[in-house]
Amino acid sequence: MRDEEYSSLLDRAFSKMPELSAAKEDFVIPKADSITEGNKSIIRNIAAIAGRARRKEDEIAKYLSKELAVPVNVEEQRLIINGKFSADELSKKVWRYFELYVICRECGKPDTHLEAAGRGMFYIVCEACGARYGVKSY
Repeated sequence: MRDEEYSSLLDRAFSKMPELSAAKEDFVIPKADSITEGNKSIIRNIAAIAGRARRKEDEIAKYLSKELAVPVNVEEQRLIINGKFSADELSKKVWRYFELYVICRECGKPDTHLEAAGRGMFYIVCEACGARYGVKSY
């Protein structure tokens, strides 16, 4: 095959490829949509946060319970926290959870899952780059 023929075929192949959009969707950590009712704070979008993290609602609830040092309960896709906390404070705790247990330290992508390692440890395994490292249990 001659160079001219090869170039012609290559140009033809590129012309048939779909256009790629210039917009790039970045991963955004959701903010806690919270309200206060009496002496309880309620995160109304815990299901969306858990879905974005690809974790169970109970796992995030356990982390927040330990970080805030108060009991929590998941009811009807809402997280009920015994104590008054501002929306900013709760959003910072959610952001910290993502930083520690969701986003890969090596490549910065959120495509991870947790594996139990025993003795109060987890392994974070990145599905994007293959990194595997230990973190403390919550």
